[in-house]
Amino acid sequence: MSEANDLKRVVLASNNAGKLREFASLLGAAGIELIAQAELGVPEAEEPHATFVENALAKARHASTLTGLPAIADDSGLCTHALRGAPGVHSARYAQLAGGEKSDAANNARLVAELAGTADRRAYYFCVLVLVRHADDPEPLIAEGRWHGEVIDAPRGANGFGYDPHFFLPALNATAAELDPARKNASSHRAIALRQLLARLKELA
Repeated sequence: MSEANDLKRVVLASNNAGKLREFASLLGAAGIELIAQAELGVPEAEEPHATFVENALAKARHASTLTGLPAIADDSGLCTHALRGAPGVHSARYAQLAGGEKSDAANNARLVAELAGTADRRAYYFCVLVLVRHADDPEPLIAEGRWHGEVIDAPRGANGFGYDPHFFLPALNATAAELDPARKNASSHRAIALRQLLARLKELA
C-alpha cells in the first residue's frame, strides 16, 4: 500500500526532547524522519479528554492540520489498581488538580499520600501512540504499551522523570529511575507501543 511510502516525514506532536530522541531513533530505522512540532511553529494542543487515546488523537490531528504532514502523538501516564486507574490521564497535573503545584515532586508526594496504608501497590505505565497520515485520516494507526510494576514510598534513582523514582520493577529489582536510559527505552511502555506501531507500518508496506 502507498500509505507506508508516504510516511517519510512525520511531525511529532510533542515538545519533549526526550521523546523526540527516543522516537526518532526507532522510527529512523524504518526510514521515517521525525520533526518536532515546535520546529514548525505548532503550539501544544489541549488535552481535555478522559481517555489516553482521545488525547493522543486530538494532538496528532492538531499537528497534522497545522503542518499538512502526517503526525504522531502519544499520551501516557501512571495507572494504579488501588486508585481505580489514577493518576491516569491526569498524571502530569495530579498534584495541581488537588490545589498543589505542577511538578514531578508534588505529583509523587500526592500519589504516595493517596496510597498510604494501602497494601495493593500494583501499577503500570500506559502509553497510547496515534499516527495520522493526514488531518482527517479515518483510520489512524493506534498502538499501546503497558509496563507493569508497583509504587514504593521512598524514591530511588536519578535517571528518570515523572513517577520513575517511585515505580519499582520487581523483575529487575530496580525503579525505572535506576535504569540506564538505554535499558529503560528498550522495555518501557513507550518502547512497547513503538514496536507495535512499527509492526503495523510494516503491514502497510
